[in-house]
Amino acid sequence: MANYLPSSYDPIVVVASFLIACFSSYVALDLARRVRNDRNGLAVGWWLGGSVAMGSGIWCMHFIGMMALTLPVALGYEPGLTFTSWVAGVVVSAMALFMASRRSLTLPALGIGATVMGLGICAMHYIGMAALTLSPGIVWHWNLVVLSCVIAVGASAVSLLSFFWLSGVRGGRRVRHQVVAALLMGVAISGMHYTGMAAAQFPEGTVCLSADGLSGSGLAMLVAMSAVALLAMTLFTSGTDARAQSRTARLADTLQSANAELQQQAMKDPLTGLPNRLLFEERLRQALQRLDQAMVAHAERPDGPGPGLAVLFIDVDGFKPVNDSLGHAAGDEVLLEAAQRLSAAKRGSDTLARIGGDEFVLLLEGVSNVQDGAIWARRAVDALADPFTASGQSVQISASVGIVVHPALGDRDKLVSQADAAMYAAKRSGGNTYAFFEPHMDAGALEQLGLQSDLRRAIELGQLHLHYQPKIDANQGTIRGVEALLRWTHPQRGHVSPAQFIPVAERCGLIGAIGNWVIDEACRQMQEWARQGMRMRVAINLSMHQLREPDLAQRVASALSRHGVDPALLLCEITESVAMDDVKRTQRAFDGLARVGVFLSIDDFGTGYSSLSYLRQLPARQLKIDRSFISDIEWSRDARAIVSAVIQLAHALGLLVVAEGVETEGQRDILLELKCDELQGYFYARPMAAKSLYDWASGEKPAGFAEFSASVIDESMQAQD
Repeated sequence: MANYLPSSYDPIVVVASFLIACFSSYVALDLARRVRNDRNGLAVGWWLGGSVAMGSGIWCMHFIGMMALTLPVALGYEPGLTFTSWVAGVVVSAMALFMASRRSLTLPALGIGATVMGLGICAMHYIGMAALTLSPGIVWHWNLVVLSCVIAVGASAVSLLSFFWLSGVRGGRRVRHQVVAALLMGVAISGMHYTGMAAAQFPEGTVCLSADGLSGSGLAMLVAMSAVALLAMTLFTSGTDARAQSRTARLADTLQSANAELQQQAMKDPLTGLPNRLLFEERLRQALQRLDQAMVAHAERPDGPGPGLAVLFIDVDGFKPVNDSLGHAAGDEVLLEAAQRLSAAKRGSDTLARIGGDEFVLLLEGVSNVQDGAIWARRAVDALADPFTASGQSVQISASVGIVVHPALGDRDKLVSQADAAMYAAKRSGGNTYAFFEPHMDAGALEQLGLQSDLRRAIELGQLHLHYQPKIDANQGTIRGVEALLRWTHPQRGHVSPAQFIPVAERCGLIGAIGNWVIDEACRQMQEWARQGMRMRVAINLSMHQLREPDLAQRVASALSRHGVDPALLLCEITESVAMDDVKRTQRAFDGLARVGVFLSIDDFGTGYSSLSYLRQLPARQLKIDRSFISDIEWSRDARAIVSAVIQLAHALGLLVVAEGVETEGQRDILLELKCDELQGYFYARPMAAKSLYDWASGEKPAGFAEFSASVIDESMQAQD
């Protein structure tokens, strides 16, 4: 019987190797989660870096465990084989992390993976043992060798199962479960290693030929510290990256939720919560697709009436007076209740949308004939017939409804515009009723589209121009200024009335560009007259759109500066209804214009729902009494009393008063008696082109107009300033 050298193990080093095995297992479990959850280049990076870190940790446990062995002879390890055993550990770790990156683990995959990994671990261990170059060589106890291989395969299986088991654990429970799994894996790895070590027997007289190789307690400590540092750094980096990705994921979720909410808001009317035009058009597109499918099915089995749909365009009659008299808050109350009433009148499958200020559209599916459309239109009219309550007051409105039924009537690509055209027909009939679309209505819609298209090119083609109507000093009979009035001369349409094209400009968003052109053209004309020796104040009208623009004062100042015009020569007129629509906004705009130095006036006074007390909040210097009062002043005592009261109160507030629409001598005499400051109307002069005005003011006048001289104009302007 052969005799063998006695062997022993340093218990401290054994414990250290076990702790490193557990720590390596803990890091391996963490890395498995990273390679599974990360994508693209990050996952590959974690797989490569993690394989090195995990393999180094496992190999370190093996190497320190071997250095815990003590024999009566000096031991050392050959560097080449030692490095090869480290490579084997990294390869095994790479395989383990690759298996962990899979989404599922079948039983055959577990068996193959555990076997290959176990054999790799055995290769790492026994190659490392071969680095002990002994003479005579190690005598192996093959039963224990086989047992160590079985343990290695079992440890690999436990590792893979732990990887997948922990993938479903979240939160604080994961850390606890990961610690337990790491301890179990550490026990299995250590058990395999020390079983393999126990299989090695060293005959008496054995000499270590590699004693001058890798050896010493200092080396063991250095390897242990390096491995722990590498594992700790890997764990720290993994945790930091996991937290960063978690924050990124939360931010991405938040952004996605915000985008979804914004998308919902973009599809909803903010006041009523109903779908807006965008969502309605999408619902209509989908409804038309369903209708096409239903029509195909009906053609194959024609039983009963054919399928169809209807679009109802609903406009609220009498809404503007509510807004003007009671304010926007009250108007919003009315619109909100109107939306609620219309929603209650429709079916759950129908789509009601708000597409404008007081405009709604209703999409009805399953409407096969015009009679069905009429039933729903009558419901919409009846829904708005009862009085509303707004700001504590009872308000009466009504509805005009246009109906188009497809395919019975109407073009599928123009259903909304055709329902709109039908709605205007209902409104022309007096409102509070409904009308069906008829083919001739398309002509009116096409006319509006053509007018809109031509208006877009009118400025650049030079078709817009200004005419000027004089304003006469009531006491001296001299010109105090002129009002600029917009005109459009179309090459085919001829002279287009402002009453026709201004609403089109407002509806299609051109009013801002036209308003800017008027400001610039008026300033240019004043500069031209000044070069001709005539100093003339020009009044321009500002729209509600311009009043809402925050840079109105800057644009006016820029036009004045560009043309070298005295700001006092420009008079900005705002109608009373626009001024009183939002007194605070008007005051901000007026304050800005006043700082520029322009003259400010309230136009069409008496047609709105304000009082002179409101005007004390505005830096206006002039009022224009609406022509409707002037036209009645000769025969209506009420009209005369109103005009007299307005003039007296305006003078008390330090405001000049202009009467527009003066057409008769009797009107002039009454206004002179009431001490009106300025008069404007056909009695004195019609609006005329800039050259005609200059000629007329210079004495070269058309027949029938009063004579005024440019010298008198200059004197009157200087006196007024």
